[in-house]
Formats: sequence, C-alpha cells, structure tokens
Amino acid sequence: VQLQASGGGSVQAGGSLRLSCAASGRPFRSYHMGWFRQVPGKEREFAARISRDGGGAYYADSVKGRFTISRDNAKNTVYLQMNSLKPEDTAVYYCAATSTVNRATKPHEYHTWGQGTQVTVSS
Repeated sequence: VQLQASGGGSVQAGGSLRLSCAASGRPFRSYHMGWFRQVPGKEREFAARISRDGGGAYYADSVKGRFTISRDNAKNTVYLQMNSLKPEDTAVYYCAATSTVNRATKPHEYHTWGQGTQVTVSS
C-alpha cells in the first residue's frame, strides 16, 4: 500500500484542520491506520489510531476530545479532524498503516508511512 497525506496548513489557535490520507495498492480495508506527529529534534509521537473496520478509535491524551479519526473504506481514505488547535499541535503529521498489529500505538508497529504534512498553529 502507498499512502499520501494532505490537508496540512497554517491556522490560528482555536482553529480547525482536517487531514486526509489516501491509500492506493492493496485493499485499504486490510489495514489498521494511525496518525503520528513529529517536531524537529523529538521522536515521532502517536496521535490516533483506528481499526480496519472503522472501530477501535483511540487517542493520545494530548489530543483526546479535540481530534477525531475516521475512515471511509469505499474511498480508501483515513481522516484526522483537528479542532481547538493549540500551538503545541504544531508538527509534521504522518499517516501510517499496519496489517499485523491491531491497536498499535508505537511507530515500529507500523510498516508503511505517508510522506507527512505540515501543521502550524500560531498563537
């Protein structure tokens, strides 16, 4: 599977963005999907994940209640709706896929990554 993330941009604190990750190749419904984020000099950080059937949404404490992960298997796309954005949400956001580990929250549990999309939140 190949992943293409999009939807990043610059927004003021309190604003919203929706990230998309389009998949191509093997059947999208075979994969559990996750979103991670990374700032320079820091390790890649888990944000959210969703199981292959659309259930099992799970969030990092830092984004819980503000971010929503969803997927549309008919469109081969996973989304991350980000509301009430804060400056500390500024990062490059990556989507990732795993066919082997359900409920994965660690980067090494994912075997395929998108290219990343920049999100910048100004105060």
